[in-house]
Amino acid sequence: MKQFTPALAFASIVSLVNAHGFVTSPEPRMPGAAMKAACGNQVEVNQQSDNYGNIQGELQVAASQSDYNAGECDIWLCKGYKFADNKANVQSYTAGQKVAFTVDIRAPHTGVANVSVVDTSSNSVIGSPLISWDVYASTATGVTSDETSFSVTIPDDLGSQCDTAGDCVLQWYWYAESIDQTYESCVDFTLGGSGSSSNSSGSSSAVVSAATSAASSTVAAAQSTTSEVVVATSVPTVAVQTPVASAAQTTFATSTRQSATASAEPEAATSVASTASAASAALPFPTGSAEDILSWIESLVGNLVGN
Repeated sequence: MKQFTPALAFASIVSLVNAHGFVTSPEPRMPGAAMKAACGNQVEVNQQSDNYGNIQGELQVAASQSDYNAGECDIWLCKGYKFADNKANVQSYTAGQKVAFTVDIRAPHTGVANVSVVDTSSNSVIGSPLISWDVYASTATGVTSDETSFSVTIPDDLGSQCDTAGDCVLQWYWYAESIDQTYESCVDFTLGGSGSSSNSSGSSSAVVSAATSAASSTVAAAQSTTSEVVVATSVPTVAVQTPVASAAQTTFATSTRQSATASAEPEAATSVASTASAASAALPFPTGSAEDILSWIESLVGNLVGN
């Protein structure tokens, strides 16, 4: 049978008192094995039971623990929570992107607060806070909606400082001055625009593909045109007694016209030549007086009309 001891009662009371505030979205760092190794077993257990607690409460627990290593724990950075325990929780952002935050505050205590980009290697703020409050979670007014639901914009001047996971965090920081308690939550993120690079690569591929397709079409069209010209110029030239084609006509049109004319007119030309030959043979050109020549012409006309 379990016995209720003063120690358990004290732990429960401390847990309830410490439960004040924590970020719930985006997904923040949480305690784990790496934190336990650096900060000690009891400090990690304290945060597992109440991640809403404050840093001063962690230090009270650590003060009596021999396995607490202040240097390795680095408790003022993300309350000692380690990147090694949170590699699956890294967010990916781009410069200028708006990031929505949700904070759960279970008990108000007047203080100041901000959200900043923090360099984890030096535990220093990069640039200026992305958002800040001079009065936060006031006991006089209560917690306001803009203190628990808000957005921050990822700076566009971070360069390559936050390209590698674990190098940077978005840190929500609340110092409740009225009771001297500090609350922190950290969101690991990377900044590099891998999605944009991928899109750019895709766009480049599309451009290359389009250019290749256009070049292929141009070659095909050129080949088709060349083929037509060869076919056109391969039509035999036939000598006929017809007017010369206009210079505006294409070679293909001229050749076609010449072929059609050649097939239509040889029969008529042959007929005329035969008639003239027959007339010439039947009626030889006379010699003599003008009266004889006139008579010959009348006879020739008569023969032509009769035919």
